[in-house]
Amino acid sequence: MTAAFMDLVDVTIVNVAIPSIRQDTGASFSSIQWITAGYSLAFAAGLITGGRLGDIHGRKRLFLIGIGGFTLASALCGFAVSPEMLVVSRLLQGGTAALMVPQVLSLVHATFPAHERGKVFGLFGAIVGLGAITGPLLGALLTQWNIAGLEWRPIFLINLPVGVAALVLGNRFITESKAPKALRLDLVGVVLVTLGMLMLIYPLTRGRELGWPLWGHLSMVGSPLVFLTLVLFERAKARKGGSPLVELSLFRFKSFAAGIAVQLTFGIGLGIFFLVWTLYMQMGLGWSALRAGLTGVPFSIAVSCAAGISVQKLVPRFGRKVLQAGALLMIAGLLLYVVESERYGMGITSWQMVPPLVVMGLGMGLIVAPLTDAVLSEVPREHSGSASGLISTVQQMGNALGLGLVAVVFFGAMGDRLAPQEVGPAFAEAFRHSLWWVIGVLALIVLVMFALPARPKQHLEGGGDEVEGGGDGTMDDDVVDGGFVGREVVGGGAVDRAADPAVPGTPGTGAGSGARADADTGARTDAGAAPGTGDAPGADAASGRKPALLP
Repeated sequence: MTAAFMDLVDVTIVNVAIPSIRQDTGASFSSIQWITAGYSLAFAAGLITGGRLGDIHGRKRLFLIGIGGFTLASALCGFAVSPEMLVVSRLLQGGTAALMVPQVLSLVHATFPAHERGKVFGLFGAIVGLGAITGPLLGALLTQWNIAGLEWRPIFLINLPVGVAALVLGNRFITESKAPKALRLDLVGVVLVTLGMLMLIYPLTRGRELGWPLWGHLSMVGSPLVFLTLVLFERAKARKGGSPLVELSLFRFKSFAAGIAVQLTFGIGLGIFFLVWTLYMQMGLGWSALRAGLTGVPFSIAVSCAAGISVQKLVPRFGRKVLQAGALLMIAGLLLYVVESERYGMGITSWQMVPPLVVMGLGMGLIVAPLTDAVLSEVPREHSGSASGLISTVQQMGNALGLGLVAVVFFGAMGDRLAPQEVGPAFAEAFRHSLWWVIGVLALIVLVMFALPARPKQHLEGGGDEVEGGGDGTMDDDVVDGGFVGREVVGGGAVDRAADPAVPGTPGTGAGSGARADADTGARTDAGAAPGTGDAPGADAASGRKPALLP
């Protein structure tokens, strides 16, 4: 969670310190663009590779390498003596974050049993909400305080004590895990996915500043062709029994495919909103970075509160309706924002923004935590790193697409030449125009969410899943379900499960109708002719033993 928070903060913390960086280092506009965009480019390009490296070499090992490199890169940023050194350090920071961040979700998936993951993902959602607002606020405070005359440098140096603490505690408490089968890094896949991401995100990141050159459009058009080549290559590699970088088989799981689609669309909406919101407050209304950051605090609190209860309390009862209700709440908050912006005009205050921000925050909190749980719910543990890398990559792609659309939906709504007295009202009008685009994206998300599983399956005591006897079936090692959707095997004959080192005891083998094995002892108990209704499972409850339920 510390690593996830550090990454979220560092994505946004630099923006408010740009004037100070320019004044202190004499950086050109081109250098400033690279300082802000370099991190995102390196981060997005390396996410899938970083996740797969964790599957191969160990998630704890890659996590510690990533957070150690991130801390070192933060120090280099803080002590940079030239704009060029700062640009290179930011690229290194983004690259090491790409090693660190995918391990966060994969470690959760591999470490916690299904019935406990909801609590962890609720915490993750709260961290996402906190990090989204903390970056600009913390950046504004650290720059304004000018600690020890260091001006902008503390925005990077603050990562040093946090990173060292995360290294020490992570080394002590995180359990190592990796794919049970030997995998090799797919170098051709690495090249293709990195090239495809750069061809898409680089023009979107710098296109507006460069006047949308022709090569940028050609690069974005060519990006899907590179991704298509990647899909064909990975499919061929999987058929030959190799270790593909991207496990295309994950998309056979309905929850994963639908969740990825929602993540991408949601990222587009957030990418548009957060940037135009910041521009509206600071350039339109003329507020300081500190005031803008403080205005967002109620939003952050609302996200954290809603995320905490969504997975644990609401999703088990109402399923995907919770996520759809979250999207509808966000739409309601945006509509309220449009009304208030029109009503109060340039005289709007921070307090008047609180109601729409709280409604939006509650809606976002109902989405972010359950959505991550839903995407990973049916993913086998051996591919959790690859899946986590895909989730983070899709989020970055969505944000990049949203940022690129800002040039159309926000700046496109403003005239090219504005008198000084026209700037504020023009920004306010463009902000309201952009909110309608975000509302449209969220309405689309509500529809896409119908592809998510309707309800989570109820886990029995011990967090396992139910297996009913009938036909013939074997469930592989380490193939487990997540907290959102249970996996049920209905068959007969023998249902086997290979030993899972992450589960206490040695799971036994069930034979016959409705056979179960005890999670703690591995002892086999026969449930009788009617699966799940015999005397033995009842005895489990009476004796306090946890029934081992095989995925």
